[in-house]
Amino acid sequence: MPILRSAFIALSRNQPLRHFSERSALGRRMSSRFVAGMEIEDVLRAAQSMQDQGIASTLDSLGENVSTPEQARHSAEIYHQLLDAIAARKLNANVSVKLTQMGMDLSHDLAGEIVSGLVDHAVAVNSFVRVDMEGSEYTQATIDLVGALHAKPANRGHVGIVIQAYLYRSADDIATLTADGIRIRLCKGAYKEPANIAFPEKSAVDDNFVRLTGTLLSSGIYHGIATHDEAMVAAAKDYVGKHSISKSSFEFQMLYGIRRDLQHALVVEGYNVRVYVPFGSEWYPYFMRRLAERPANVLFIARNMLKK
Repeated sequence: MPILRSAFIALSRNQPLRHFSERSALGRRMSSRFVAGMEIEDVLRAAQSMQDQGIASTLDSLGENVSTPEQARHSAEIYHQLLDAIAARKLNANVSVKLTQMGMDLSHDLAGEIVSGLVDHAVAVNSFVRVDMEGSEYTQATIDLVGALHAKPANRGHVGIVIQAYLYRSADDIATLTADGIRIRLCKGAYKEPANIAFPEKSAVDDNFVRLTGTLLSSGIYHGIATHDEAMVAAAKDYVGKHSISKSSFEFQMLYGIRRDLQHALVVEGYNVRVYVPFGSEWYPYFMRRLAERPANVLFIARNMLKK
């Protein structure tokens, strides 16, 4: 499995294969399980469908590492449209953005300006912007930006962050962020990182995820526990039960198209569930990282491709 994970992460960076896949009908068909569609209307329909099932959503316009300020501003405009549509349709949804898509590689000031504008918009329509976490080279810059935005009194509760359990530093980062009242989505992590900064073994990542889950659940802040791993879900439920924590004080988060059975079971049990719903033509890196996280998804896709 570690070999397959490394292979899919390497493929996620293969530009010729990405170019071919994102333009082919076969590629779009393969990705459709995990990507809601190509257009804004597609993702809004998916969010409405989730809401009809008692599930909230966070909407993500796929794309990373823009090369011009114009591209960054165009990416942001899609999110402004989403925030307006969420408010107009009264959807139980918010948005997630990547800093590289907002121009971070071009200029930290540019990314800060663009994300600040999105948070201002979220405040105006009473919504929320989650800043996704990317590779470790962006960790500190992401934390710094979110911290600065959240420090503005009007923004409190309207901007949050993602923390990855496979990084050694995450316990300290969570302590800093929760001290400031910042909402966190905890995930295991989907990038390949060196052993000097990240736990190399799955068992160690799992142990850290459980420890960090306990920290978040006891913080009194509304956080998201993002996992499809039934053992991690069970650990969170056990912690909640032992410490008399309200089910309404946090949410489980999962990805569109993955473990729908578990999503619905948690809703029936009275837990809050939010599904991360991506859309857009630049789906290839996201798709490959989903395969890297769970190579069994390859067999799932193959079986479904053979069905009529």
